[in-house]
Amino acid sequence: LLLHALLLGGAGARSGARSAPSSLGPPSAPSVPSVELPDGTTLDMAHGTTTLSFVFDGGIIAAVDSRASLGKLVGSRTTDKVLPVTGHILGTMAGGAADCQYWIRALSAQVRLWELTEGSRATASAAANMLTSMLRQNRGAGLSVGTMIMGHGLEDEPCIFYLDDSGACVKGNMFSVGSGSSYAIGVLDAEHRPDMSVEEAADLAVRAIQRATHRDAFSGGYINVFHLTAEGGWRQIRRLDSAALPNPSVKADAPS
Repeated sequence: LLLHALLLGGAGARSGARSAPSSLGPPSAPSVPSVELPDGTTLDMAHGTTTLSFVFDGGIIAAVDSRASLGKLVGSRTTDKVLPVTGHILGTMAGGAADCQYWIRALSAQVRLWELTEGSRATASAAANMLTSMLRQNRGAGLSVGTMIMGHGLEDEPCIFYLDDSGACVKGNMFSVGSGSSYAIGVLDAEHRPDMSVEEAADLAVRAIQRATHRDAFSGGYINVFHLTAEGGWRQIRRLDSAALPNPSVKADAPS
């Protein structure tokens, strides 16, 4: 019960890409699960998280917070919200922790089996299509899943896909998913540049997540940043305690 009640947010996604088909509309929000207590009381569990990813000249950056909510309580402040699908494909978690972990791990098994059968590396597009198919088969089952699948394509081009339990699958260059996404995407929109270095891109991701943790009560914990390239796959490049970072709303030269 506790695992299913831990929520990682999913208040919708914002995309900086303009290449998504207009017929898809905006990405929809994962559903809000509820838990029935022994006395018959039903609790609607509020979502809360901030996850983001974006493309730049040096590959793909993904960043997440690590707080998992149990209603109005903090269930965990060290939740891993980035799950590897393969050595070259990553997935992020927003929604119910159990649902997200199960389906991303199920996807990992399917992708690895495909790679063994075909003898080649799966693309991010193939992985996204596999997960979309699985989620569409279970549409209406009460799942709470909002994830970004990221990696590279046949021509080693960086690819990011937003998927959720409604069966939506949207490709873009910039996404933020979760209750703190509106704060994070504002920072990305204002400061993102394609020609950033890896360090600059990582700093931007930290600032965006940090802004969300200071404004969104359901986001917090550690800020984890990952970097993906076509040649080297993914690696974690930052892990910072958001509580130890200065308030981004206060200027350094302002009086305390």
